[in-house]
Amino acid sequence: MATAMLVASAISSQGYSAMTASMARPALAARTTMPVLSMPKSLQNAAAGAGLAVALSLGNANPALAADPWPYSTLLSKVQADEVAKVAFSDDGTKVVAFDQEGRDHQVNLFPGGDAELVGELRKHNVQFAVVPPPEVNPALQLLSGFGGLLINFLPLILLIGLNVLASRGGPGGMGGMGGPGGPGGVGKSQSKIQMEPQTGVTFGDVAGCDGAKLELTEVVDFLKEPAKYSALGAKIPKGAIMEGPPGTGKTLLARAVAGEAGVPFISASGSEFVEMFVGVGASRVRDLFGQAKKNAPCIVFIDEIDAIGGARAGGAGGGMGGGGNDEREQTLNQILTEMDGFEGNSGVIVIAATNRADILDPALIRPGRFDRRVPVDLPDVKGRLDILKVHARGKPLASELDLGIVAKRTTGFSGASLANLMNEAAIVAARNEKTEIGYEEIDYSIDRVTVGMQKTTGTSFPARQKLVAYHEAGHAVAGLLTPDYDMVTKVTIIPRTNGAGGFTLFTPSEERLESGMYSKRYLESQLVVALGGRVAEEIMFGEDEVTTGASNDLQQVRNIARRMVAQWGFANDQMGSAPVAWETPDGNGLMAPKAASAETEKDIDDQVQRLVQTAYDTCYALLLENKSLMVAMVDKLIEKETIDYDELTKMRDAHYAVKA
Repeated sequence: MATAMLVASAISSQGYSAMTASMARPALAARTTMPVLSMPKSLQNAAAGAGLAVALSLGNANPALAADPWPYSTLLSKVQADEVAKVAFSDDGTKVVAFDQEGRDHQVNLFPGGDAELVGELRKHNVQFAVVPPPEVNPALQLLSGFGGLLINFLPLILLIGLNVLASRGGPGGMGGMGGPGGPGGVGKSQSKIQMEPQTGVTFGDVAGCDGAKLELTEVVDFLKEPAKYSALGAKIPKGAIMEGPPGTGKTLLARAVAGEAGVPFISASGSEFVEMFVGVGASRVRDLFGQAKKNAPCIVFIDEIDAIGGARAGGAGGGMGGGGNDEREQTLNQILTEMDGFEGNSGVIVIAATNRADILDPALIRPGRFDRRVPVDLPDVKGRLDILKVHARGKPLASELDLGIVAKRTTGFSGASLANLMNEAAIVAARNEKTEIGYEEIDYSIDRVTVGMQKTTGTSFPARQKLVAYHEAGHAVAGLLTPDYDMVTKVTIIPRTNGAGGFTLFTPSEERLESGMYSKRYLESQLVVALGGRVAEEIMFGEDEVTTGASNDLQQVRNIARRMVAQWGFANDQMGSAPVAWETPDGNGLMAPKAASAETEKDIDDQVQRLVQTAYDTCYALLLENKSLMVAMVDKLIEKETIDYDELTKMRDAHYAVKA
């Protein structure tokens, strides 16, 4: 077919294209009685044969032009009636394909000797005919086809041999050996790349709010830059430092600052990079990682989320992952222990790690000699938050009246990452409102979005719903405002949030109380009173039958505080003895927690919890009933403005006291 196509192309270039054009038309024009070729007879027959071969190929390739086969007698009748356009003979003369005037092809079987009679009729009626030669087989394609078939036949055997070779290369780790240095694709190679001159764009000047941790790591960097100053006093550089703290406190940021200022090669890796399905891959990657570091010593290796591979190994015969001490995680951990402080030592490589689960790390990993320094990176205090806010306020136009110190006090419990997100959200809100400066309004909006979610625009137009939520939140606010030595009431709003809250009252604890983490019995009892304020306000204003489920979270908080007061903190009444006893662990009395109290003691604990809650309920009810006018005034203000800030709350409280006086 390829040969026929080439011949047809050559003839078309000399002016013969009528045959292929006829195939593209739905019907042919009336055929003349004279031949259309004006070339020698031999060339004419060759051209006709090639063209018919092309037409035959095209006709067979298009099912839409195929027609029913004809008997030999029908073919003769059609030729004599000038209804046949062209005929193609097979090379053996036993079959022909006849094309009618509409371009449809009909197969015809010839009897011996019938071809001579047919040729005579075709010549008589000027019907083009030709013999289609058999397709020539390309020797190269024939050889390739044979080789492909042979390859398919032996493909399963080749795969089995290949897998056997890979397994034999793996060494004692079995299939895990695929990750060894000889494994395919470098599976056992470390995925981390060494940075000879790291350019992180972060220095210690960009890190704020964790001065203690920064000092620890600054000394490590200074030791690398000026080793003589420390060596003169006999000091040795720490082999490792592990940073531990809550998420978002800046552990990875500190590591980037170390990389930016150390001036030595730096390798960054994640604990999850060493964990694979095959045993031995993680250990191989650890060897390769430390091999790169030792070649470029002095060098710093940073492993983020090291708890992924550094968890404590189980004792006895069972491994930490149930693999009898031969599982992937334990082999990886053993290799890290050996590389950091094994028989061959670890000169010139400093390992810095980060985790927020230091409590689960293996003791052999965090001992001195491997990690000489444990660097706590805690949540920043008010001064640290102010420093962090100043760092993230760079390049942002702030309004002149915006005091970052007030923002720092408002963001108690925020991490460095939360503060960075806060300032970015404030900038986005300012741009959305077509402002050129960031003011306290944008900061306040961003704080609420980060802590309690976005504002909802649905469900705020129902007066009954607004009034109910307003009394509920006013009950919390009045109880907090009038309870001595309690947290500052910063904000009250009845705007619903995407976290499911219909409104909220914001309390800001003092920095001293938050930093110390110690709470007095009086403060805890005040918490119970304030938490019950919403439920009690609904009872006073709407009656017991109209109380809603809006206080469900408040009641759970009350039960939790009262239970811990009795069972964990020793704040029970005299009925349980004068000596304080902790009857349960901080995790509570769940199924996995040890039982420290008998059934009788558990009943006494429940009775004491009930007494504490009842006392708080009575106190809250009397407080709100006595100051009902303040609560009503606050509700009116909430329905009017939807939000009351700290200054307005303080003025309303002072005005209320002045009227009572």
